[in-house]
Amino acid sequence: MWKQIQSAPFGRDLELAVLDEDGEHALVFACVKDLQGWRNAVTGARVDISPTHWRDWPGKPPKGR
Repeated sequence: MWKQIQSAPFGRDLELAVLDEDGEHALVFACVKDLQGWRNAVTGARVDISPTHWRDWPGKPPKGR
């Protein structure tokens, strides 16, 4: 289930939904929230996006569980 982006946790692999000219869709790669914004969870590269919703990345349990 998608959650509002304002509640996205820091330091976890997340699936993000973004709104663009084609409508809303999920990104095909995991992202991690940090103090500067969003990074690709695998490469660490900064991702310039404005996501609308988030959920845990499929197949990987959240840290702390």
